[in-house]
Amino acid sequence: MINSTIIGQMIAFAIFVLFCMKFVWPPLIGAINERQRKIQDGLTAAEKAKADLASADKQIEQEFAAAKTEAASIIERANKTANQMIEDAKAQARLEGERIIAQAHATIEQEVAQSRDQLRKQVAQLAVLGAEKILQDKVNEQEHASMLDQLAAKL
Repeated sequence: MINSTIIGQMIAFAIFVLFCMKFVWPPLIGAINERQRKIQDGLTAAEKAKADLASADKQIEQEFAAAKTEAASIIERANKTANQMIEDAKAQARLEGERIIAQAHATIEQEVAQSRDQLRKQVAQLAVLGAEKILQDKVNEQEHASMLDQLAAKL
């Protein structure tokens, strides 16, 4: 039994469906499509960011390795420089030590020569005193200087 109420409701429902298809669904479909596009763009951007992050991680590892290598090189150069400075200081100290030893030898030789001269003079004086006692007369150093010099040279 189809009566006029059901026909009226069917006509109203058909008009409502047409109205929705014409005016409501296109904006909703457009909004849904826009939202899907934004989500897809977000996923694409996330994938790109993930790839960029992986690339940045690789670059960081490379730069870290390069920095580590450079640091090792700097340390090695510093060690070489320090060793060279130590060797230079040792060589300079060795030269300074040799100079001091040579100077000490020269001073010792000079003091030995002075001591010999003083000893010769003392021996000459003792020889003169001994000769005076033996001769029981005074020996004149100036008159017998050549003889005393020969005696001192022999000693």
